[in-house]
Amino acid sequence: MTLINARIYTCEDRIIENGFISFEDGVITHIGDMSGYTPSQSDVDICGKSIYPGFIDAHTHLGMWEDSLGFEGDDGNEETDPATPQLRAIDAVNGYDKCFSEALAGGVTAVVTGPGSANPIAGQNICIKTTPGRIDNIIVSSPMAMKMAFG
Repeated sequence: MTLINARIYTCEDRIIENGFISFEDGVITHIGDMSGYTPSQSDVDICGKSIYPGFIDAHTHLGMWEDSLGFEGDDGNEETDPATPQLRAIDAVNGYDKCFSEALAGGVTAVVTGPGSANPIAGQNICIKTTPGRIDNIIVSSPMAMKMAFG
């Protein structure tokens, strides 16, 4: 599939005012200016609309308080001890929770998520994709960071 006549914001800090972007099996294969492209009947003309790289939310609690469950899905805070560095977000996140689809629909393609700030040292954060799925299939980096909050 190729989207044509697009305003494309690239990761290299430039804007292609009238460009095309081609995909194959969900992977970007080509990006360029329309002046170097010969359109075909299967192209989708998006008439100057903008295309952005996926957004990354570097501080969230996505999946720690599940939208689809009540108390059973609330894994965001551990209040039994002021220091719980052994807690791992990877053990709490449900990658099938609807919040992942909602984030992806908003253009967020990856997040750093983890426990909340009920205690000063809350646990280990992870970086995951927002494509819904099993946690071991959406991990980018685990552990990613240690959550600390002082106020």
